[in-house]
Amino acid sequence: MNTLSCGHPMDGFPVRPLQFDLNKVEFNDPLWSRTKPEFSLFINSLGVHVPYFERYLVRALSLAKKLIKDESLLRDVSAIIGQEGHHAKNFISVNQWLSKRYPEIEYYDKRARKYFSDHAKNDDMRRLLGFTAGYETFTFLGGIIILDKHEEWFKDSDGVMKALWMWHQVEEVEHGAVAFDVYKYLYGEFEWYRKWMVLSALVHIAKETIECYWSMAKVEGWLRNPFVATQKMCFCFTTLGRFLKSALPVFKRDYHPRLHPKVNTIQNPIQIAWRRYEKGGGDVLEIDRQRMAEIMNVA
Repeated sequence: MNTLSCGHPMDGFPVRPLQFDLNKVEFNDPLWSRTKPEFSLFINSLGVHVPYFERYLVRALSLAKKLIKDESLLRDVSAIIGQEGHHAKNFISVNQWLSKRYPEIEYYDKRARKYFSDHAKNDDMRRLLGFTAGYETFTFLGGIIILDKHEEWFKDSDGVMKALWMWHQVEEVEHGAVAFDVYKYLYGEFEWYRKWMVLSALVHIAKETIECYWSMAKVEGWLRNPFVATQKMCFCFTTLGRFLKSALPVFKRDYHPRLHPKVNTIQNPIQIAWRRYEKGGGDVLEIDRQRMAEIMNVA
């Protein structure tokens, strides 16, 4: 499918003030992907610290706005701040929901909140923007990977949680170049530091995700049998490895998120269809099989 006619997803992306009702999650079950329960646990784990990074991002880019003169970049900065603000609000609610089944999540939530709050106050501007750009490398690439693995990972899922993560991943792709562009605009001569922050962000993401995944897997009883434990933990490590492998081009001198083929010639058809459907007024707060078929225009 040639997707050039669909437009570049990073051009003029909107802020969508969506709020998802977790009370509607079927059976109140955190293992919401029937296609791949391990994916449910992985993405739940990955998401625990995310809202507090998103608040960190909002502070970093709000400060950067005062130094930016480029009107196009300022527009994108305002839009990513809006999108991430709504992401944070929803994912804090998800953490509260998860903690009802996984008591240790409250500890990880508080730890992440303190970590990012302290760093938001104490990091200098280069660190604020460098870490934000490094971290956004993986939310952008994660958005691409997860949408591409829809059939394998969450085709058959709870409608609310599927809708929440599709929205999040589509928007992470849309604003995937903004933090990169801001860092380049203000600190482009420190290319080595940007690459170092990519590695720093990956280590942080992996550590937080693995700890939360282990904690949740323990509650689910997955760690009682060594063979089951190996299988379940393997999914977590393999998926993080996929993130790392996808990030290798980031270290090239001519790298730019806007040039990634997945936002140009081979865009994921789900993100194209989702944006079109939502823009047309479609309900994207709960996506069951029928709604997914409608979104993909095959109902």
